[in-house]
Amino acid sequence: MRKLLPKLVLISLTLVFISGCNLLYRQPVYQGTLFEKKNVDQLKAGMSQQEVYQLVGTPPIADPFHQSRWDYTATQRHRYSDMEVKTMTLYFENGNLTKWEGEYFAEQDLELAKEMRKFGNLPKDKDKKKRR
Repeated sequence: MRKLLPKLVLISLTLVFISGCNLLYRQPVYQGTLFEKKNVDQLKAGMSQQEVYQLVGTPPIADPFHQSRWDYTATQRHRYSDMEVKTMTLYFENGNLTKWEGEYFAEQDLELAKEMRKFGNLPKDKDKKKRR
């Protein structure tokens, strides 16, 4: 029995450590351009490139072959899931916005704030001010 006890302790500790690996928090990873929904909602056909720039910023990569098109790409990897990629494209003619299409991660900043709050990484005072 004495020979079996250390082996059982070692096996139980190993199982505890292995099971603990799956319980670790993994923060979602976002890369690229995250738009605020209120800014995308303000886009209107006929806006100048400067007005669009003030709302959503410049595209991350300037394409020399499509200067009248702005492409924004963002990726999301959440815990153990596959990477999700979304692209939004804005089209210009004569310096004015004509149309936009694609998808973006809407309201990701609010979701990130909720995640951070769970683990005490976001001050609660700022959250209360934003809700008002």
